[in-house]
Amino acid sequence: MATPTTSPRLAMLASFAEVAKALASTQRLDLLEMLAQGERGVDAVAQATGLSVANASQHLQHLRRAGLVTSRRQGVHVLYSVSGDDVVELIGALRRTAERHVAEIDRIVAGYFDRRDDLEPLSREELLHRARDGLVTVLDVRPPEEFAAGHVPGALNIPLKDLKRRLGELPQDREVIAYCRGPYCVLAFEAVASLRGKGFKARRLEEGYPEWKASGLPVERGTTGT
Repeated sequence: MATPTTSPRLAMLASFAEVAKALASTQRLDLLEMLAQGERGVDAVAQATGLSVANASQHLQHLRRAGLVTSRRQGVHVLYSVSGDDVVELIGALRRTAERHVAEIDRIVAGYFDRRDDLEPLSREELLHRARDGLVTVLDVRPPEEFAAGHVPGALNIPLKDLKRRLGELPQDREVIAYCRGPYCVLAFEAVASLRGKGFKARRLEEGYPEWKASGLPVERGTTGT
């Protein structure tokens, strides 16, 4: 008697479940957000996320097996990156679904994010138009290596830790639009709160660099904005 074959539909669902399983980790979601800024080696990923090198490597291998990250060898180093802009879109869909249906997220947003910024953030399209017309200063508050890997065109890179001593580089007659790694990246919230406290008109970009890039908007690379 022939052994029944596995249903192609169930085989596909099993593959979908492997992707979902790879996402079911706070640390791996954090790694994906980090790699969405640009490719990095294991040591850099571990340092940025606070994981041990061994732990970071295990999580990266799990993500690679699920097809969410890719790797390439550069000399003795292995560099990892998200496998495509659709991975950023997947994380965005997960975030939007959770925002609609998980009550705990409302509590976190009200308790931390809304207290620091209760103004409507600027959309990607509106920022693109205002930046092209010279109406705003675009401020990237991520670390320099992330800025160099890719950023919004014309952005000025001032990492959050350097913002207070470099305020003189920001024109006070233009609104400052700050962005960082994503819609809930605390760097942009803290930057906007600090700027407002110093008398600047400031708002956030509604999302971050990965979402900007994934939407097909223009990006620049290099360190000219530092």
